[in-house]
Order: sequence, then structure tokens, then C-alpha cells
Amino acid sequence: MRRLSAFALLVLVAILAAGCAASRSSPSASAGTIGAPAAAPVPAGDAAKRGEAVGGTTPQSGIPSLVSTGRDLVLTANLAFRSQDPWATADKVRAIAAGLGGDLLGLSQTGAGDQRSALVTIRVPSSRFDDALAQLKQLDGEVVTSNVDAKDVTDQFVDVQARLGAKKAEEQQYLTLLARANTVDEILKVQGALASTRVQIEQLQAQVSSLKTRIDYSTITMSISPLVTVPGMQVGTWDPSRTLAQAIAALSALFRVAGDAAIWVLVFLWIPLLALVATLVATRVRRGAPA
Repeated sequence: MRRLSAFALLVLVAILAAGCAASRSSPSASAGTIGAPAAAPVPAGDAAKRGEAVGGTTPQSGIPSLVSTGRDLVLTANLAFRSQDPWATADKVRAIAAGLGGDLLGLSQTGAGDQRSALVTIRVPSSRFDDALAQLKQLDGEVVTSNVDAKDVTDQFVDVQARLGAKKAEEQQYLTLLARANTVDEILKVQGALASTRVQIEQLQAQVSSLKTRIDYSTITMSISPLVTVPGMQVGTWDPSRTLAQAIAALSALFRVAGDAAIWVLVFLWIPLLALVATLVATRVRRGAPA
């Protein structure tokens, strides 16, 4: 009898312990179903597991060394260029962008004659960024300055994508709650939360699209000014006939100046001569007068 009573007592204690554990776990489970849907967790290793970036450029033609695979980069470049005909050079820059699969973002042409200048902004695929810079530097003229910048936006891109995925999961949970809602008040509350979530989804999608466009396409701004040359002078060449012509031109200019000076002297020489004659006459008159 003692053994049976002890066994019954143990069974009763086990039943009570199971009931207490069930009562402790039930509130947390019910809170998870009744409350608002929680945001989906963001995987911590997404940034490390990303593949090769879209813009697979290599550190060539002045590209900084930080341009490497596995990262999302926003590439920009600024060039100052001089050419004989800036407007024609601007048209060539636009043709280079079109040939590489890019397009023209802006074109400004000012001035007239030898004072023409242009400002061109083009966009090319990031994978052809090196090719674009190489072709631009091979245009007729000279490069004054060249500046290339690469901004790493990998973490920002991953973060926005993770937030977008979490909001889409939240939208699905709200849709599930909307299907289970029974009263008008519940339907209105769920619809209000669902509308707010969809607005945030649209904003995040716009950010993702903007970042992707900036990563996939690089921007190059090129200012083109006229190339100033000294008339009759060419660097690196010597032409005796040109030198003789310049010497003759200088000699004729000297004769012209001397002839002009002689004409001025002949025209205005009577004024000092008249003053000299008057002075001599006055001196003789004073000498001949009686004391």
C-alpha cells in the first residue's frame, strides 16, 4: 500500500508540473497570434554572401584601387578638356556614350567663334566605365584635369533590400488578418495598417530602383574649353620660310613706324622752328637797342 500511494503521489506531481508548464507557454503563444504582425528578421550574413557587383570595372585608366568585384559601387568622373572645336567634341562625346550603351544626361554649348565652350554629362554602363574614359581621353585635344570617384553603397543597398523584404512579409500577414477579421472595427484597423505598410513598400522600392540605377550606370561630366594657340607658332616644328616671313613682317612694321614718325616731324616741325626764329629776332633787337 505504501508503494502504491508513493507511485500515485509521483504521478500527481508530474501532472501538476505539466499543467504549470502549459499555462506558462500559452500566454506567449496567444500574444503572438493576437498582436500585430512582427517584422521579418534581417539575415546577418547577407552582406557577406553577396555575389559579384554589377559594375565589374578594373583599376585602369585612373580608376581608384578600391574598384573591385563583390561590392556595389557608384562611379563618377569629372574631366576638363581643351579642343579646337568644343562643340564638335561635345557631339563626339555624345556619340561615344551611345556607342557604349549609355545616354546623354545634359548638354550645354555657349560662346561663338574661337570662344566656344561646352559642358556634357553622359551616363554609361558601369561595366564600360573604363572604356568610356579611355575613348574620351583619345579625342582630339588635351586633358587638363581628370577626377574619378567610387562610392561604396553595398551596405546601404543590402539594408534597403532587407527592409523591403520585411515590409512585404508584413503586408502578407496583414492580408491574412484581414481575411480573418469579423467586425467592422477590426477590418478598418487592419486596412489602415495595411495601407501604411504599402506606402512604405513603395518608398523602399523607389530607393532600391534608384540605387540599382546608380550602381548599374556611371556618370561622367566633361567640360570642354577652347584650345588657345599662338598665331604662326607651332610647338616642336621649325619652318625657315615662316621665320623669314615673320622677320620681313617685323621689318616692315619697323619701317612703318619710322615713316609715321617722319611724317609727324615734318608736319609739326614748323612750330619749334618758328619759336626759334622769334627768339633769335628778339635777342638781336635787344643787342642793337641803345643803352
